[in-house]
Amino acid sequence: MTDLENAPSFAGEAAARLDDIRRRIARAERTAGRPEGSVTLIAVSKTFPAEAVEPLIAAGQRVYGENRVQEAKAKFPALKAAHPDLELHLIGPLQSNKAREAVALFDAIHTIDREKIAAAVAEEAARAGRMPRLFVQVNTGEEPQKAGIAPREAVAFVARCRETFGLAIAGLMAIPPADEPPGPHFALLRKLSEEAGAPLLSIGMSADFETAINFGATHVRVGSALFGGRSYPPAGA
Repeated sequence: MTDLENAPSFAGEAAARLDDIRRRIARAERTAGRPEGSVTLIAVSKTFPAEAVEPLIAAGQRVYGENRVQEAKAKFPALKAAHPDLELHLIGPLQSNKAREAVALFDAIHTIDREKIAAAVAEEAARAGRMPRLFVQVNTGEEPQKAGIAPREAVAFVARCRETFGLAIAGLMAIPPADEPPGPHFALLRKLSEEAGAPLLSIGMSADFETAINFGATHVRVGSALFGGRSYPPAGA
């Protein structure tokens, strides 16, 4: 967890980091010939307390990402009650038994990756009368330890989500292998998104979000560059 004992100093550092990331996003958008503001910054607040999020809220950041339903449930209801315009995105794996809580809490879910999850989200969305924005996670590196559907199955899976479960899949998400250049993985995901008619692309993390923007990212997930180091290696930020 981040040390928040010197709160004014931390708040100032958080605002400066956010300003730097925003400038870099805007520069990457211009370099790629894209309109300024075409990329949504998701501040990945996993493992950090609400007190670490508040300075970024004060600095104008409104979109946040969490990996675990339970952690988000403990942290964000009070923050969203105080700031109703906050958006919360689930960027970690979703278990079917957490679908009800996820649909109730999150404005977007980036990790639909199998039919069991698609069915559970569809059922809970119908029950709640609320449908988060949905992304299919693709395991572009086909890593056995990582969540996500295989690239060769992605387009057909998006079609099944729509036709069988009535899910409006808006885009695709991927986390490239840590030991490989991200560019080819971003290019693959963009190709799949075009084939699937799912134009939103959730790609790019703290170390490579500028590259992701060049490949068409609409959402970049930035954690450590905003909040500082975590107590374990980042996964998904």
